[in-house]
Amino acid sequence: MGEWQRIFVQNLTVPPHNQRRRHSPPRDSTAFQFILKSVEGDALKLRALDEMSDVEFQLRLSFFDVTYHHFFGKTWRSATKPLKAGLGHPPAVVFHETVYFHTSLDYPSIILVVEVVATARRRDGTPQEMSCGFGIVHLFNSRSEPTNLNLKDKGLSLYHGTPRALLHPLLQEPIEMNKNLMVIDSCHLQCSLQPHPPLETVYHLLPENTPVSSLQRIPGMLAAHEGDLFQKPRLMKTVTWYLEKLSIHLYPSLERFEEELLDLLMSDQGNSMLDGNTLAVQERRLHIGVHNGFCFVQPPQVVVVVPEAEVARGRTGSLQRKQGAGVRPSSEGQALVLRSRIHLTEMVHHPAFGVVLLLEYVFSVASGPDGKTPSVTSLTTPAYMHSIRWAVWNPSPDATSSNVVLPLQGGVQHNPSHVLVYKTPPATMSSEEVKQVESGTVQFHFSTGSEEQPAVAGKPSSSTKGEAPLSKNPPPTPSPKSPPSPQVLVSTQDYSRGPGLSISQLSVPPVSCSSKTPSQPSGGALPSQSSEALRQLQEQDNPRGAITHLESNLSYSSLAQESPTADQLQELPFTPVHVPIMALGPHSESPSTGLTRAALARLRASGFPQLLDCNKEPVQIVDPVDPVNFIPQREEADLLQNNEIILQFLAFTRAAEDRTALETWPKTIYFTFQFYRFPPVTTPRLQLVNADTSKAAPFISSSHILVQIKEDGTLNLGSPGFQLKYMVDPGFLKPGEQRWFIRYLAEHTLQIDAWDGDSLLLVGSAAVKLKHLLRQGRTAVQVHHELEVITMEYKQDTTMMSGEILKHGGVKPIGVHAVVRGRLHLSLANIVGNVCQAQKLADVDSELAAMLFSRLREVSATFQHSSREASVTRRRKLERMLSVRRRESQEGDAAKKASLITGRHEDRIQHSRDLQIIEAYRERIKAESIASMLSQAITTRHTLYATFGTAEFFEFALKNPYNVQHTVTIETDNPELSVIVDAREWRHFKKLTQTTTPLEEDMFHLQDDLTPQVYLRPRETVHIPFKYQAFSLEHAATMQQGPTELMFSKGKEDSAAPWKSCGIQTKHIRVSFTASGGKLLAILSVNVESQPHVVDQTFRFYHPELTFLKKSIRLPPWHTLPGAPVGMPGGEPEMFVRCSDPNIVCETKKMKLIQHYWVRSGTSQSGLGLPTQGPGEPQDVFLKVAGGPSPQIKRFFLSIYTDPWLAAPTQIWQFYLHSLQRVDVSCITGQLTRLSLVLRGTQAIRKVKAYTSHPHELTVDPEGIFILPANGVQDLHLGVRPQSAGSRFVYLNLVDVEYHQLVSSWLVCLSCRQPLVSKAFEIVLPPGGGKGSNKRITYANPYPSRRVYFLHTNRPDLLQFKEDSFEIGGGETYTIGLRFAPSQSAGEEEILIYINDHEDKNEETFCVKVTYQ
Repeated sequence: MGEWQRIFVQNLTVPPHNQRRRHSPPRDSTAFQFILKSVEGDALKLRALDEMSDVEFQLRLSFFDVTYHHFFGKTWRSATKPLKAGLGHPPAVVFHETVYFHTSLDYPSIILVVEVVATARRRDGTPQEMSCGFGIVHLFNSRSEPTNLNLKDKGLSLYHGTPRALLHPLLQEPIEMNKNLMVIDSCHLQCSLQPHPPLETVYHLLPENTPVSSLQRIPGMLAAHEGDLFQKPRLMKTVTWYLEKLSIHLYPSLERFEEELLDLLMSDQGNSMLDGNTLAVQERRLHIGVHNGFCFVQPPQVVVVVPEAEVARGRTGSLQRKQGAGVRPSSEGQALVLRSRIHLTEMVHHPAFGVVLLLEYVFSVASGPDGKTPSVTSLTTPAYMHSIRWAVWNPSPDATSSNVVLPLQGGVQHNPSHVLVYKTPPATMSSEEVKQVESGTVQFHFSTGSEEQPAVAGKPSSSTKGEAPLSKNPPPTPSPKSPPSPQVLVSTQDYSRGPGLSISQLSVPPVSCSSKTPSQPSGGALPSQSSEALRQLQEQDNPRGAITHLESNLSYSSLAQESPTADQLQELPFTPVHVPIMALGPHSESPSTGLTRAALARLRASGFPQLLDCNKEPVQIVDPVDPVNFIPQREEADLLQNNEIILQFLAFTRAAEDRTALETWPKTIYFTFQFYRFPPVTTPRLQLVNADTSKAAPFISSSHILVQIKEDGTLNLGSPGFQLKYMVDPGFLKPGEQRWFIRYLAEHTLQIDAWDGDSLLLVGSAAVKLKHLLRQGRTAVQVHHELEVITMEYKQDTTMMSGEILKHGGVKPIGVHAVVRGRLHLSLANIVGNVCQAQKLADVDSELAAMLFSRLREVSATFQHSSREASVTRRRKLERMLSVRRRESQEGDAAKKASLITGRHEDRIQHSRDLQIIEAYRERIKAESIASMLSQAITTRHTLYATFGTAEFFEFALKNPYNVQHTVTIETDNPELSVIVDAREWRHFKKLTQTTTPLEEDMFHLQDDLTPQVYLRPRETVHIPFKYQAFSLEHAATMQQGPTELMFSKGKEDSAAPWKSCGIQTKHIRVSFTASGGKLLAILSVNVESQPHVVDQTFRFYHPELTFLKKSIRLPPWHTLPGAPVGMPGGEPEMFVRCSDPNIVCETKKMKLIQHYWVRSGTSQSGLGLPTQGPGEPQDVFLKVAGGPSPQIKRFFLSIYTDPWLAAPTQIWQFYLHSLQRVDVSCITGQLTRLSLVLRGTQAIRKVKAYTSHPHELTVDPEGIFILPANGVQDLHLGVRPQSAGSRFVYLNLVDVEYHQLVSSWLVCLSCRQPLVSKAFEIVLPPGGGKGSNKRITYANPYPSRRVYFLHTNRPDLLQFKEDSFEIGGGETYTIGLRFAPSQSAGEEEILIYINDHEDKNEETFCVKVTYQ
């Protein structure tokens, strides 16, 4: 027995249950390291072992599927160890074994069974084995995450019996809680289980579910000098082997063999199924793969072999067999041949490495006339695949080139492919030579060197050097039935899947294909690959074609899968045209620096209000650059839980690096943000007042103090800045919410949007960390921040050709440029509220408490005596008043008495009528009232405090009050409240909420309408799990003109303070539990009080109206998200998204990177990029939103989850979509382009003004405030003079200056091209300030008449003209004076000078290259 045969027989495994293999999609395998230390306990001393000798103990590991009660994989056995028993110590067996394995069955019901077995010998010398107990280890938890088991002190508990007890049907999940399993007292196994990612490098050498010891040799792995082989496994060097001239001979001949095979198949199928039709051999395949004794190193290659005689005739036929029809013998060639060359790149010089060949036949039932295959493809034609023969070849390590002849094998013996193989002839012949050939032979020539190169693609294979000619007249063009010359695909990474032929390809007969050569693909992606190979790759997934003749190396399955087909377009990898917007992580913030001493002095001199703590002392100021030592236990143990969060907006500083700051700097500003779960905030408009009275600081970077504007329009200079307060006390927080609020401060950032108060344009956004608001036991804390306010500008550098979008990496994305617009001076503080906690007087001063208590009893006795005297006096006064009223009533006259009697009689009549009406009403509603009272008796009320996207879990105890069983139907009137019917989801929520009630598998039965039902025994009580989760929000509807965040009221101060708490409507949900016959058992009334949610990040998009916005947002690294699982092995988790608006399409997509390959053919090679996907690749959120009419703003929320049950979102994003009217402008840089917009008036007269985001490039006329008549039409003239080429966006707002409301908004899309440069100049200037430099250039008027010219430049900050315009006669020359401003840094700048005519059209353009050095 050879080395390969020995290893193969020793490592045969039992496959998993067929249901697992049938329904489970391909999953990534997870590697584990299992360390077995020792077994301790008195149970090791069995009485049955006392009379035996050579007693030793052994550990055995097996895989078990609890769901299907199935053992699978391979059982691992440790070395036998003796029992050690010391004085004062329990008996123990020390193993110190390390086991490695990997599995892709990541189900919670997959367990690892550890059995302790005692081996001994009886008195007669026969061996005896006895089980001493077994333990259970779960490999995956309820979320399919790998288990990290480390039992240091307790150890793994062992159960009585043998693992065969797990096959009993009463043992269901959770198996550890089953009453039939009994734990062995004081007996445990010391072990640890943890994931082992380094094992992933040898996945291709080690099959799944096969445990191996740390010292076990695996063919293909390098042996370690000492220690553990699998701790850091290393691979042996691979070599490439070539197989060619392959032929298969079957006994006694190919025709006789196939005739007998068809007869046996027809007899097995039966005459009723064939019904006179023909059974034909449709395809003959050969699977060739490298096997190391454990598994195939790579998926076997699939090639097609054809009869030699048919190849010689230039065609490929099929042998058909019809009932009752004979087959005419043929004298032609009787071998199956392969004309192409096989490349085995995964071979290793090891005696256990072998080449396995499997011959497979594909049969079909042809239903055409005369037993011929029909010309029309039929998807219903049945096809059958049967394995016929197999062989294995173990080459010697020093072999280089030789001819090989192998005997074929068949029958019931085990084979590496684990399939049933056709029988072999009966062994009736005695000659050994005959036995070697009676099952058939395969012969081929192999070589290990690269001296024999394959033929150039496109040439007939018959002309290949070294190959015997099979046809004298080969076809001039490659035929679909003649394989092309071999191709070599050298990849930089390995694949784990083969070509994967589909069932649709196996269910149809072959059809004739055109031999026309397809055109060469554009771009030169595969210049050296033959057209035949391209056609084969295109036809591989074609559901209407025959089985493709794949005779090339098809280990690169992704290439075949991504190739386009003839009938269906293949989706390209997800590559967004736009650069994905990078989402800020929870720890991201604007660059923040501590204020300098000069800045602090200026702010203090400005008169900002000073913050005082509860003791009326100044608040301690901390440095924002100091680290925060966050201790959650210290924050939760703080008795001062009344947090007063204060935000002070102090000043706003211009950015010196912003060249357009002077033109776009706002006069007023306001801010929008949302803190914690308080409603969103829109501050009132604040005036920017210059704080630098001296000229020491440059004007462009001067600070401006924020000052509030009074109702009359004047400034409140007495109290500069703007202050907001949030009270976060136990009265505001829900029970247990204090911990979440502390985590919010420690992990989140506050995003603040700054807006121009006049133009209502976005100035920029800033983000600040809130971790410095953690008091850590202090009474108050304050921190000053200087935050950069950044805005994002989108520019497209070059235009994109229409064909480039189809090429990987060929898309020219829109560039995103971040511009710093200014710096916001912000102060944050957390001050303890003025609330004192009362303590018992007895705890403070017991003596004083006793004295006051004795005095209290004396005062109580005196009070009781005085109260008795007061009651006697009051009784006497009441008696006196009654006697007076009695006397007055007796003094009335007779007439008055008569009228009184008449009135009383009428009242009695009216009262009797009322009583009759009341009695009739009571009779009518009696049944309804009784039913309502009975309903209230069985109604249970429950209140939920729910937030957006978070699942609220609770269980309802349902009891059957009757003595008979019932099947109860559970119905709810709101789909947001549902019953959890999946046991895995139930287990997940019970673990999150730490609920200890019992859990049952398959508890509910779902009706056709998915209404759950539960079976109740008499007087039984069960717990029904419920989950409430809402993704829709009432305020998520679109907001019309004049949104809340951009509106400012006049007069009332409270209207400008929307951060105060507002009421939210309560939702009522009714759940009924109905037994058979419509009998109500119980009613559950759930009141849902929606709470505001936390917003982690805000996105704003400006998009043309009535169009779809499509954006991709790149998610931050998953491990940085709050609440993300820590230490997850096996890669990053899958992320899920949900949107508050059901009309918005949102999904997560993983980016596919481009993996580069080289395709070789002969002496040429070419590059090829294929999409691949691996661990650690970025994930994007794709959005598709329908925009409304301008100036509508759509607001919605997006929740992101990292768990598949969507329990709680790790991030909640807020989106604003501003719909603008689109205006497309095509222009030339430096040249003025004029256009006009139509303004339509509203129902009232408005005083409006137009504002632009780029006033240096877009001008408006009228420029100031003008009247927009009611229901009228007026033109707004625009002038566009861009300063740089490319595509970008400019925003235009029309604002009501009285009420500060947005009337209209436009998105001006500029497409600018640069004019031709007629002259170029170069100048060298010194950097670092100075007075600048004066230069002159000349310009000649090319026209014979006198002309007026205007001068412009793209860098007005670096170049000024002596005169902005000049007039020159025909043919004359004019000298233009230039003044270059000094630069602060060295480098090169290209400055364009535009010379325009009287209509501002560009005449000439000069380029001046300025070098500052």
